This record gives sequence, C-alpha cells and structure tokens, in this order.
Amino acid sequence: MSTIQKRRVVITGMGAVTPCGNDIRSTWENLVAGKTGIGRITKFDVTDFPVKIAGEVKNFDPALYLDKKELRRLDPVVHYAVAAADMALADSKLDLAHEDKDMVGAVIGSGVGGIIEFQEQHARFIEKGPLKISPFFIPKLMANASAGQLAIKYGIRGVNYCTVSACSSSAHALGAAMRSIQLGEADVMFAGGSEAAMSSLGIAGFQVMTALSNRNDEPERASRPFDRDRDGFVMGEGAGVVILEEMEHAKKRGARIYAEMVGVGMSADGYHITSPDPDGVGACLCMTRAVKDAGRGFEEVGYINAHGTSTQYNDLVETRAIKKVFGDYAQKIPISSSKSMIGHLLGAGGAVEAMVTALSIHEGRIHPTLNFENPGEECTLDYVPEGARKADINLAISNSFGFGGHNVCLAIAKYKG
Repeated sequence: MSTIQKRRVVITGMGAVTPCGNDIRSTWENLVAGKTGIGRITKFDVTDFPVKIAGEVKNFDPALYLDKKELRRLDPVVHYAVAAADMALADSKLDLAHEDKDMVGAVIGSGVGGIIEFQEQHARFIEKGPLKISPFFIPKLMANASAGQLAIKYGIRGVNYCTVSACSSSAHALGAAMRSIQLGEADVMFAGGSEAAMSSLGIAGFQVMTALSNRNDEPERASRPFDRDRDGFVMGEGAGVVILEEMEHAKKRGARIYAEMVGVGMSADGYHITSPDPDGVGACLCMTRAVKDAGRGFEEVGYINAHGTSTQYNDLVETRAIKKVFGDYAQKIPISSSKSMIGHLLGAGGAVEAMVTALSIHEGRIHPTLNFENPGEECTLDYVPEGARKADINLAISNSFGFGGHNVCLAIAKYKG
C-alpha cells in the first residue's frame, strides 16, 4: 500500500444498537457516565444455566426499520444491522438519490450469523421432520444476509460482502471498506457488524468453554477488564454501522466529519483456535502495522480502545503487547474497554468500539473502564478507572482480537482538513 497514492477516508455517520442504548448517542453517553448495560438474561429461561447474565439489547422495535414481510424473512441479526445502517445514513445526511450507486457499497461482518434461526429450525426439524422447516431457513441463517439486505434496501451496487472472523469481524469490515475507498473502488461505504447470538444455544456454547463470567449476583460488576478478579467475558448483542466517505466527496457536500480513518493493521497469531499467543506476537504485529499504515509515530497515539474482554488470558496478553509496541510510552497512554459496560458484542464489537474511539477524538472525552479495582497480573497501565476523562486526542487505535487468532487494529485520527 505504501507505493500507492491512497485517497483519504472519513467517518460521516454512525448508528448503533447496543446493551447501553438503541442508538449511538445514548450508548456513548452511558459509556461516558459509567453506566452498564449488563444484567440478568430475560430472553430465555436460564434456570439450568450456570451463566445467567448478559448484555441484552432492550426495548428494540425492529418494525421501525423493516416491514412485516421483511421481519418474518430476516433473522434478528439483520434487524439490528438494518437499524444501525438506517441510523448511520440519517446521521450522515447523505442523500443516496444523488449518489452513483455503483460507487456505494457495504461490508458488514458477523461472527455467528443467524444462530437464533438455526436453533429454532433445528428444533422444528427434530420435532416435525425435514419437510417442515422454514423455506427462509438458509437466507435467515447466512452471515452475509446483512450486507445483502442493505444493498437491496438502498439499491446500492458497489462492493458488497461479509467478513467473518469471530470477534474481529466488524473491525475487518471497517478496514476492508476503508481500503475500497482508498483504492477508488467506492466513494461511500456502509461498514460495520451485527450479532444476535443471545439464544440459549449461543450462551450454552460459550458457557461450556468456561469463557463467560458467572458473577450472577452482581451482573453490573461482572465485566471487569484488566482487574485481578476478572473471571470471563459477558456476552453482548447488537450492531454498529458507520458511513465512510472519500474525504473530498464528504467535503463537497458539506458533511459533518467525526474523524478520519488513517490506518489498519491485520495479523494472525498462528497459535491456537481460542487462546491468544502468550507473547502477543500477533497483537503486536497488528498494532505496529496500523500505526505505520497511518504514517504516524508511536508516541502520537493518545488513546487505545482495548479489546479488553475481561478474560484472564486476553487482558494479560493485550497488556503485554501494548507494552512491547509502545515501550515506556505505554504508561502514558489512556486505555479503556467498552466491553466493561456493553459486554462482548462478538462480531459487532469492533465496529461499535471504533465508533466509540472516533467519538472520543471528536468530543475530547475518554470513557472509563468499569470495575477496574485491583490490577491483574502485569496489568499496570492506565485503564482510566476513575471515571470519564477529558483528553485532546489526535490519534487513537482500536483493537479487536478474535477466536482463530484473527487480529485487527484500526487507527483513527482527528480530522484536520
């Protein structure tokens, strides 16, 4: 990429559905205020489940975004994605009627896809036989349904696909969408991710891996990234979609610009299907690549939105990697984990956290890491435990690390024209 003249890419619209709010503004304000969206699971009976807590989306009405026929034919993972995309489009004030729709695309990631539909149709298959499952089973199941539905809804014909890389899915989506604009394949991209894995099967799957916190009596204290007493991540759900535009395209129409996407770094651990490389080699590589791709110095980074899952291995390895990449300067960088309040949105997490990073830059505020009370092993960095902090940030990075050893780091900068 260094030998190619890259077009500049800016963020002009944001939309989100999260456990902390059904739009990006309420999500952001709750994060800054240190208000968690984590509580007891209400969407199914958890009597027989050791894990009874999660970050559920609350009071969400998909009928605001989809008609009755679409609601029946689409899984909740698509409901969330369409809602987030609609909000992002409205926020951007982009009028698609005046756009070349061959140059407008969408990359929407998902780690799991339509697992709710899978569970329901499997139960029907067992009970009633193979001819009684829904004809919409496969379209509702497929992870790429969100990207396809956005193309149909908006009539856009540009770059369109799905990224599937577990917890890195939507960060990969933003990086890929940014590249499409940089290289002239698109002028405008919907980019993000969606996840609706809040089903008994989804929770059970992560539960038997012993990946989830079972601090059931104190759900608001369960997600505690980098803290000594962390005991696993808290499952979340929702979606995040941003509108990315080529800078001159955005300026020409007088768009409000939140921040500039300036770099992406991608890597693999090549180590284990679920555990991170203990030396953090892959995490180091993706952070290093993101900063270098941005053409910036390491001491220009003024904030890190951490992957920060609240698992023993991830938080330790991420901290080690940050120390290796930034050296002594690592002690001066404020770091916070959005997952301490929204939980782990799996394939949607990277997009929501990138938006949080952009808002941190745009508004000069960093949200805290909730429940960080006693430092875990080697977790000696500045995790912003005291509450929201004012900060003048010129460059920030957002980390996403997924099962399979997939690592993505997004570099986002203050827009300066």
